[in-house]
Amino acid sequence: MGSLIEINDTLKISKERGFPKELLLEEHVAHSDQTFEKVKGKRFQFWNKDERLYNRAPTRVFLVEEIDGKWLFWGHALIREQTISEGKTSGVFEITKINDPEYQRLVTINEAPSGKSYF
Repeated sequence: MGSLIEINDTLKISKERGFPKELLLEEHVAHSDQTFEKVKGKRFQFWNKDERLYNRAPTRVFLVEEIDGKWLFWGHALIREQTISEGKTSGVFEITKINDPEYQRLVTINEAPSGKSYF
């Protein structure tokens, strides 16, 4: 028997589904020393179209921005709240780490599913 709930260690969301609008790749590449300060200590709401159970704090999830179907790895987050209802998952997360641009590029190239890397 299969399960309708998928367990995830990766929070992949678009800006429309709650990815922080403060995080822009161009600004991060130019001023990576300031990126984490924009989101430090803030909590963000997210939602996904299907039922997923994310690792809960204190276990981190990888934070991935989905851009036109491509994956861009940003760093780590903690899921603070999550609700699964009516075929959707929603919740609250807090960013705990932002990768430096060079590492961000390498992680994205090496960890995104085949054909899904932003780079």
